[in-house]
Amino acid sequence: MDAMPARSRTVTVLGATGSIGASTLDVIARHPERYRVHALTAHRSRETLLEQCRVHQPAVAVLGDERDAAWLRQRLREAGLATEVLAGAEALVEVAEAGEVDVVMSAIVGAAGLLPTLAAVRAGKRVLLANKEALVMSGALFMDAVAGSGATLLPIDSEHNAIYQCLPAEHRGGLGRHGVTQLLLTASGGPFRGRSGAELAAVTPEQACAHPNWSMGRKISVDSATLMNKGLELIEACWLFDARPDQVQVVVHPQSVIHSMAAYADGSVIAQLGNPDMRTPIAFGLAWPERIDAGVEALDLFAVARLDFEAPDEEAFPCLRLAREAMAAGGTAPAVLNAANEVAVAAFLDHRLGFTGIGELVARVRDARPVAAAADLETILEADGLARQAAHDWLNRC
Repeated sequence: MDAMPARSRTVTVLGATGSIGASTLDVIARHPERYRVHALTAHRSRETLLEQCRVHQPAVAVLGDERDAAWLRQRLREAGLATEVLAGAEALVEVAEAGEVDVVMSAIVGAAGLLPTLAAVRAGKRVLLANKEALVMSGALFMDAVAGSGATLLPIDSEHNAIYQCLPAEHRGGLGRHGVTQLLLTASGGPFRGRSGAELAAVTPEQACAHPNWSMGRKISVDSATLMNKGLELIEACWLFDARPDQVQVVVHPQSVIHSMAAYADGSVIAQLGNPDMRTPIAFGLAWPERIDAGVEALDLFAVARLDFEAPDEEAFPCLRLAREAMAAGGTAPAVLNAANEVAVAAFLDHRLGFTGIGELVARVRDARPVAAAADLETILEADGLARQAAHDWLNRC
C-alpha cells in the first residue's frame, strides 16, 4: 500500500478536457489522499469542463472565451458549486503560477501553451510537460528558466518520459559525460506506415486521425501521421537531455511497447516498456520519485509476442527531416516550423489542404523566413506570428 504523503499536492491541469487532461484527472481520482485539484482549464469544451468541475470541484476553472465562462459560471451556480470561473490567456498564466499550486500539468495543445507553461516554470512549480510546443518554440530560454527558478521539469510525452527513466539521475552537461552515446526515440509510424508519397496524396483527415495504438486529439493525431510529432519530439529531446540532433535516432516500432531507449558507451541499451497508455507517464510525473498505481494493466509480453523495428521513410514523410533541420539551424527556426505546421494541420483538418501539402507548406514558410537568435520571448512570439501569416498567405495563393 502506498505510504501516506506528508500533505496532499495541489494540481492545476492546463488543457483538462483533452486526452492528457482527462487521463491526468483519472490518475488523480485514484489517489484522493495525495492530490487535490486547484484549477482546470479548457479552450472551448465548456460542457466537458462543467462535468469535470462537478466531479473534482476545483477552486478555479478557466475557459478561452468570456461567453463560455459566463455559461459555466451560471451552471456551476445552479449546481451549488463555488468554483471561480475566469476567461482568457491572462487567467491561464494566473492559475499556472498561483502560490497555492504545487504541480502544473501542461497539456494545452500547440503554441497557446507556451506562456502559461513558462509562467509555471518561472514560479518554480513541478511542471509535467505534455505540451511539447512550449519547449520547441522557446528552447534555451525555457531551459534557462527551469535552471534559474528551481522548477522541477518532468517530461510526460511517453517517449521523453521513457528516456528520462533510462538515463542517469544527472544527465545535464551533454550525453557523453555520462556514458550515453545515443537516444533512441521510438515512433509507431502512424496510420500510414509503409505508404509511398503518391499513396499519401489522397488520404483524408478521418484516416489521419485514426491512430493504430494511441488515443489522441485530432491535431496530435495528424502530426503523428505526418511524423511531424516525432520531429517535434526530436527537438524536445535535444533540449530536455542536452543532446545534439545527430545523437537522437528515430526508430519506427509499430507495437508501441518500447517507448524509447538510451544507448551507452559500453554497448548497453536500456529501454522502458509498457502498454500504450498515457496514464503511466502521468502517474510517474505526479508521484516522482515514488511510483503509484496508474490504472494501467501490466504488460503481457506473451501477448505482444514480437517487437519490430525499422527506419523512418523521410522521403514519404519529410516533416521529420524538416524538424531535424530546424533544430540544427537553431534560433527561431523551430518556432517557425511549429507555427507553419499548426496552420497547415488546421487547413488539412478543414479540407483546405491535402495531406502531402502539410510538409510542402512548412518547407515553403521555412525557406521564406530568416532565422534570428531566439534571445527573448518577444523575438520568439514575433517569429511565431510572422510564420503564421506567411503560412496563411501561402494557403490563400493556392
